[in-house]
Amino acid sequence: MRSDGTVTSFDHHEGLGWIEGDDGNRYLFHCAELLDGSRDVAIGTRVIFERTIRFGHQEASQIEKSA
Repeated sequence: MRSDGTVTSFDHHEGLGWIEGDDGNRYLFHCAELLDGSRDVAIGTRVIFERTIRFGHQEASQIEKSA
């Protein structure tokens, strides 16, 4: 399911960050999930993503930066 949210943290060294979904949930993500291939995203960026369950946790995948 596609969801909207905002990047609330991102560690450039590890490539891991968190998205606060508009649904109030937090979703972990890895920079490899950024569809533009940049592997970098600024805190505060609005995104659209797929909610995915991995290893029993909700994560964000197929992340697109919103205009």
